[in-house]
Amino acid sequence: MKSVVTTVVTSADASGRMPSQSDLESVQGSIQRAQARLEAADKITSGFDAIVREAGDACFSKYPYLRQAGEAGDNQGKVDKCYRDVGHYMRLINYCLVVGGTGPLDEWGIAGAREVYRTLNIPTAPYVAAFAQARDRGCAPRDMSAEALKEYKALLSYVIESHTPSRRGASVSRFFHGLRMVCVP
Repeated sequence: MKSVVTTVVTSADASGRMPSQSDLESVQGSIQRAQARLEAADKITSGFDAIVREAGDACFSKYPYLRQAGEAGDNQGKVDKCYRDVGHYMRLINYCLVVGGTGPLDEWGIAGAREVYRTLNIPTAPYVAAFAQARDRGCAPRDMSAEALKEYKALLSYVIESHTPSRRGASVSRFFHGLRMVCVP
């Protein structure tokens, strides 16, 4: 699973060198943010059902046409799948917080989902609305510390970026590079 530590070690090993000072600073930054990431992971775990419900509700509220015949939420089974998908991404975000990198999202979420959504012609805008609601609803200190909220929001922004059609691909890679070095709100 990809994390800052595994990325640094893999890169250094592939180059036949020791980790550089810059590499070590990246690892140190990740370690320093570990407590905040674990706090955010704990808050997701304890509020998982509410987070998923509110995010899914936001999706159908912003895009009510999804409940019309022939659309993605025209029956309860399809609605449940939407909530399931949001929950899946929230679990992956939780895993990313624990490992300190985007590996779980990259390996188990983004690449595979992109292909499925494209093949089945599933719109990603409703998912973007759900993840934006989850990101924007967070509040420090009500929900978690400012540092934990920063880590949480950065990963939700990463998912949003990956689901935005005009921004997929290279920009996601650039966003990841920024996340690796400094966590952005």
